[in-house]
Amino acid sequence: QVQLVESGGGLVQAGVSLRLSCAASGRTDSSYGMGWFRQAPGKEREFVAGINWRGGSILYADSVKGRFTISRGNAKNTVYLQMNNLKPEDTAVYYCAADEDQTGLVATSPYDYDYWGQGTQVTVSS
Repeated sequence: QVQLVESGGGLVQAGVSLRLSCAASGRTDSSYGMGWFRQAPGKEREFVAGINWRGGSILYADSVKGRFTISRGNAKNTVYLQMNNLKPEDTAVYYCAADEDQTGLVATSPYDYDYWGQGTQVTVSS
């Protein structure tokens, strides 16, 4: 089993930046593909950004492209989401997820991820 813990959420004004962190513990002998998803009230969970287990392939949702950056940390299975120029529509609970897939592809469906964190709230006021 792998446990994921997110941190870094908060209440901010539009235009500022936040950095979310996700740390894995438990069975971390392997490297996992990592992804960030978000879910706003009344909406489905949506893909935000993902990075494959090697770190060489990255995908972003169109809504965050150019504003958000996903990166892997030095510690195995640590991942960050740098969020710049935040907008009110970015308000959601943000979840970190880990994918056991070793093909190198970045999964964008939540059903492809094997482990999930509890989420961290990001609220952007206008």
